[in-house]
Amino acid sequence: MALKADPADLLARTPLFGGLDESSRRAVAGELREATYEPGQVIFSRGDAGSELHIVSKGRIRLSVLTSDGRELSFAHVEPPSIFGELAVFDDRARSADATAVNKVETLTLSKAAFLRLLASRPSVAEAAVRFLAGRLRNADEQLEAIALHPIEARLARFFLASARQKDPSGESSKVSLALPISQSELALLVGASRPKVNAALGLLESEGAIERRGQLVVCDIAALSGIGRLDEKD
Repeated sequence: MALKADPADLLARTPLFGGLDESSRRAVAGELREATYEPGQVIFSRGDAGSELHIVSKGRIRLSVLTSDGRELSFAHVEPPSIFGELAVFDDRARSADATAVNKVETLTLSKAAFLRLLASRPSVAEAAVRFLAGRLRNADEQLEAIALHPIEARLARFFLASARQKDPSGESSKVSLALPISQSELALLVGASRPKVNAALGLLESEGAIERRGQLVVCDIAALSGIGRLDEKD
């Protein structure tokens, strides 16, 4: 299937391939394949065999797991230019989570076989992969720290800041508008809190001028959120 846009441009914005030179990005781009998913469609399920990673070019994907009592626990939402399902190209184990399209989704996929070819022919890709995995570990540590040590309003501030950085990587904007097509219940799952606490914390952030809610749109004041996100009192 023909790609509608130059994938090398998207690769340049990703945490995995963004540091590569133009030649290496072009080599990676030549191995990509396009995939599309409808709202609510399951991209893969926990326990499935995995053979490719996905780079999000359009839409939002919910990553989740089922609890022992059958409840769905969302732990992340990913948007362009995020990468998900990458563990499939690093090991031979089954998928560790469910991935579901929240809205219309388009991704570019890189198969494990193609990734191994790139590792063999492009040492810079291997170096980028190590840096990417190290970043994933650091992010996981920060998320655990946030849940254990920071109050709910600080967790929410960090969630909005991370989403704003993803939309505006340059960090030049003082205010960033974010589409938030998820419920407060799902937002609560993402930050490790109850829905009532999230509702109260959202009200606090709004009263502090850190956010402004306009339906499913949230206007983020970066400076105010940064100040709140640095709080370190226990919840």
